Amino acid sequence: MSETRTDGFVVFDRVQKSYDGETLVVKDLNLSMPKGEFLTMLGPSGSGKTTCLMMLAGFETATHGEILLDNKPINNIPPHKRGIGMVFQNYALFPHMTIAENLGFPLEVRGMGKSEREGKIRRALDMVQMGDFASRRPAQLSGGQQQRVALARALVFEPELVLMDEPLGALDKQLREHMQFEITNLAHTLGITTVYVTHDQTEALTMSDRVAVFNDGRIQQLAPPEDLYERPENSFVAQFIGENNKLEGVIETINGNRCTVRLDDGSVIDAQPVNVTKSGERTRVSIRPERVESNPERLASDAHLIDAEVLEFIYMGDTFRVRLRVAGNDDFIMKYRNAQDQGRYSPGQKIQIGWQAEDCRALDA
Repeated sequence: MSETRTDGFVVFDRVQKSYDGETLVVKDLNLSMPKGEFLTMLGPSGSGKTTCLMMLAGFETATHGEILLDNKPINNIPPHKRGIGMVFQNYALFPHMTIAENLGFPLEVRGMGKSEREGKIRRALDMVQMGDFASRRPAQLSGGQQQRVALARALVFEPELVLMDEPLGALDKQLREHMQFEITNLAHTLGITTVYVTHDQTEALTMSDRVAVFNDGRIQQLAPPEDLYERPENSFVAQFIGENNKLEGVIETINGNRCTVRLDDGSVIDAQPVNVTKSGERTRVSIRPERVESNPERLASDAHLIDAEVLEFIYMGDTFRVRLRVAGNDDFIMKYRNAQDQGRYSPGQKIQIGWQAEDCRALDA
């Protein structure tokens, strides 16, 4: 995960953070972002992602290491002099000011003249389709409109870097999805470097150029969304990103990019060895629900088939979701498209399932 100090627009160089002098909430973080990238910091509560954002913004100080912005160390520069735009979940708009005054505030602080201010405010509000609302106050707007204004305020002084902390957390699902598209579209159109913090995996996968998955103060994997989902590097990432089936067992043989695993119930399957190194080692294998096949004709001739019992069949409109008992695991999910040639299953039914070995990853136990 270590990267050289000079190869990014935003760089964390061996950064650590402790609040009490003993426990590290961020551990030896090395991270480099090119200009114009949309990077999401994703992880559960307490994983260190928000602390990293706050250190970059200047609201928290790194205990150790250096943060650089455009090759300049910023550890000792106060927040208002870093030239960074911020968007928070609670919007943080001034209730006593109109929308135009809210946007004008960061420009006034920077000593900008009235006519230049007015031009920038107009342009920023038009960017988020809020040009007609300049004279209203925040209380007269809906949550989605307030979030657009907060976004416009972060962009009004044309920063090169914008930080967003769970900005869509308070919105309903439909509006959230619409705003996800708007934010990414705006960031890429304007070429703004964006660091986005969320614990919502779908949001991270749909919006980001790359995602840094945090757990226990460290980046577990840093990769484009597709790599994270299709090629998780450890059990934590496999479980945290999307839905995932896991089966426990022991490595029997490893041969290049193929290994055999004896599951705890005695079944033998083939998998791709990811972070296992020798036979006899405990492993947790990971298979995505949509990669599980109940039609042997769709599998390679050498694919292992395994017995399963249907526990629950769930109709989800465009897909069917089947909960199975597999190798002693009662939470094994198979997901497939609602299509004419696909059968339906009944609880108690015994079936055989399988998958391609390359879709099954042998990870740390």
